Amino acid sequence: MGDGPKNGTLNGKQPDPATIRAALDRVLHSPGFRSSRRSQDFLRYVVERTLDGQSETLKERTIGIDVFRRPAEYDPSDDATVRVKAGEVRKRLGLYYANEGHTEEIRIELPHGTYVPEFHQPPIADLPPVQPEMKPDLEMPRPVRRRNTLFAISAAPLVLVLITMTVWWKSRPAATTVDQFWAPVLRGSAPVLLSAAYVPVYGVDPTMAPEHPTRFEDFVLLNDQFVGGGDLMGILRVSTMLNNMHRAFRVKIGSDVSFQDLRTAPAVLIGYSYTRWREISKEQRFFIDAERRPRMVTDNGKPTTWALPNLPADRRTDEDYAIVTRVFHPDTQAMLVEVAGITQYGTEAGADLITHPEFLSDALRDAPKGWQNKNLQLVLHVKVIAGTPVSPKVVANYFW
Repeated sequence: MGDGPKNGTLNGKQPDPATIRAALDRVLHSPGFRSSRRSQDFLRYVVERTLDGQSETLKERTIGIDVFRRPAEYDPSDDATVRVKAGEVRKRLGLYYANEGHTEEIRIELPHGTYVPEFHQPPIADLPPVQPEMKPDLEMPRPVRRRNTLFAISAAPLVLVLITMTVWWKSRPAATTVDQFWAPVLRGSAPVLLSAAYVPVYGVDPTMAPEHPTRFEDFVLLNDQFVGGGDLMGILRVSTMLNNMHRAFRVKIGSDVSFQDLRTAPAVLIGYSYTRWREISKEQRFFIDAERRPRMVTDNGKPTTWALPNLPADRRTDEDYAIVTRVFHPDTQAMLVEVAGITQYGTEAGADLITHPEFLSDALRDAPKGWQNKNLQLVLHVKVIAGTPVSPKVVANYFW
């Protein structure tokens, strides 16, 4: 990656280090960064190096050694930890400034292609010009062409509306692939329902010891207390996108969602491979069969090679598979979007795909004409590097 500018800039001026550090502190204490110590360490390191005038040292190898404790013989071409973490930090910064940090006067950005942060002040809308004070004339003017004057006054609002519409039409952004994907879901005015699934977890007494062996009956199935981290990241991705689109939405967790909820509004179900809503998913061509060993994506009930045969008990894997479904469901009579991975990594990657135009455009590059108004399913293969899902690729699709 290139070195980028020597220092961040604030509207072309040298930034005030104290102000930048205060902004950094607010970012690091935000929910998106509090949950990731490595993201905190990465952002703090690159900002402090830049403020100290050492931005030229911000190379991938240096960061790997100083921040991630890689050995001196560390080779970045064999270990993508720094690149992956930089991408994650960019996402977390974007989410922060789209939500709780949207009023920040100074924003910290990490441009693509560099590890040198930049500091920007959001543009302030120009104030309208001050109108000169109108002084009354000493003489009253004669009422000349009163009818034309009244017509001009009454037509002025219409002209203003036409001008405004023309400016909007010419300046409006072109519809992205993300807009096209979500258009059938967002046609109505009802708030979109976002729901994350509870993940069943077996709990056990933490005070167990060698002298008191754990028995089978000591394990308790907890069906409604835990939500996967990747599932929550998926909810965050979609809710941020809907917020930027100025669309109303509501969030419900797990069993709090009823069939009536799915009938009254479009719904986005995140991470539903292991829940009672799996019966809805099971009707589709591609389905994640969590009861089959190895866990896999099936095709019309038949086994496929899209499986995780070596998935460890702690679910830490270097790859995953996920399914993205967008369908008008006959039972609920409403639009339904489902995003689910075999593990949480696939779920997060699926949500990432359907909220980023670049990723989704690549995924739908070979889609048939008119896909925008068809039901669809995408099967994704996802790489997982240092606990972060990256590079989701479509390995199968179905449109009907």
